[in-house]
Amino acid sequence: MSNEVHTVTGFTLAGTHSGLKPEDRPDMALVVSDRPCVAAGIFTTNRVKAAPVLYDQGVLATRDAAIRAVLVNTGSANACTGDAGLENARQSAIWAAEAVGCAAHEVLVLSTGVIGLPLPMDCIERGIEALRGQLKPTAWQDAARAIMTTDTRPKVASTRAPEGYTITGIAKGAGMIAPNMATMLSVIVTDAQVPRDLLDRVLRQAADASFNRIVVDGDMSTNDTVLALANGASGIAVQDEAAFVAALSEVTIALAQAIVRDGEGATRFVTVQITGAASEDAAQAVARSIATSALVKTAFYGGDPNWGRILCAAGYSSAEINPATVSLWLLHADGTDAIQLVEGGQPLNYDEPAAIAHMQADEWGVRLDLGQGDASTWVWTCDLSHEYVTINGHYRT
Repeated sequence: MSNEVHTVTGFTLAGTHSGLKPEDRPDMALVVSDRPCVAAGIFTTNRVKAAPVLYDQGVLATRDAAIRAVLVNTGSANACTGDAGLENARQSAIWAAEAVGCAAHEVLVLSTGVIGLPLPMDCIERGIEALRGQLKPTAWQDAARAIMTTDTRPKVASTRAPEGYTITGIAKGAGMIAPNMATMLSVIVTDAQVPRDLLDRVLRQAADASFNRIVVDGDMSTNDTVLALANGASGIAVQDEAAFVAALSEVTIALAQAIVRDGEGATRFVTVQITGAASEDAAQAVARSIATSALVKTAFYGGDPNWGRILCAAGYSSAEINPATVSLWLLHADGTDAIQLVEGGQPLNYDEPAAIAHMQADEWGVRLDLGQGDASTWVWTCDLSHEYVTINGHYRT
C-alpha cells in the first residue's frame, strides 16, 4: 500500500484548535459529504458506553439514516456524564448541522479524552464555527492530527480501487487498545455506491481482519467507534463484494497496524501467530491471552526470550491446551520462522544470544503451534515499556 492519500469525491474535512487542548494544539475535526451517505458503525462492547456512542447508535438504528457529517472532539470523552452528556452530544450535532446545512439527525458525533469530564460546550461551539471555514478535500492530515490524544503521529490510510472508487480513512489510538471491536476511533469514507446492508457487512469483515487483531494494553474504551460512510459520488456501484472487502481491509489494516506501532511507549511491533489449534475460537483465545499478558509484553520490551511466559499465558486462556504438544518459534518480520525455542513442550538448545538480538529489532513475531488441529489466527501487539506507565500515570493531571 502506498503512502499516497487520495481525495474522496464529495468529501471535505478540517481540523482546528477550539480550546479543548492547551497551546493551540488541534482538538476538533469535521468530516463532511456534499450529499447524504449510507453509513455503518461498529461500537465498543464495553457496558459503560459514552454519550456519543449512545447517540450515534440511536441515529444509525433508524432504517433510513442518511449521514452528511461526522464531528470529532478530543479532550473530553463525554463518558459517564449522564443525561447532560447525551444532551451535549445532541447539541453538538445540532450546531454541526447548522454549519453544514443539514438536519441534526444527519450528523454523527465522536468524542475522546478523559472520562467523567463534561463537554466544554463553549469550546465545541467555537470549534464548529472555525471548522466551517476550513473545510477542504485535502485536509486529511489536519483532521487526523486533530483527533489525537496520546498518539504521537496522525494516522491516515487511503486506496484507489481498480474499479475507480476511492477509500480513505483516519484513526486515533495509542492506549486503551484491546481486540474486541471496536478499539479506537476511526472514520472511513468512500465515494463508491454501496447499499447499506453491504456496507455494514463489509465493514465488519474488514474490522475482523484488522481492528479486532490489535492489542496495546488490553483495556477497552467507553468510546470506541468505527464509522464507514459511502456517498456514491464517484457514480461507481460496488459489483464485486470480495474486491470491496479487500480494498476496505487494505485501509483498515494500515490504520490498525499504525495504532499498534504508535502504542503508548511502544518500541516493538510483534505479530503473535497461533497455529495447530483445534478451532479458530481456541486460537483467538490463546493469541489474545499472549498479546495482552503484561509479563510477556515486558519480556518483549527487554528482548528477553523468556518463553515460559508465553506458554503460561497460553495455558490460562479459555482454550484447552496440552503442554506436551506445543512448539514455539521466534519469527522474522515477514512471518517466516527464525529461531525455534520449544518443541513438544520442551526447551531446545537454541542460540540465546541470537534470540536476544532478534528480539531487539523493531519488528518481529512469535508463533505458537498447539499441535491440536488445523485452525490458526494472528494478533498484532507491542511491548510494554517504562514510558507506558509514565504516560498513564499522569494522563489526567
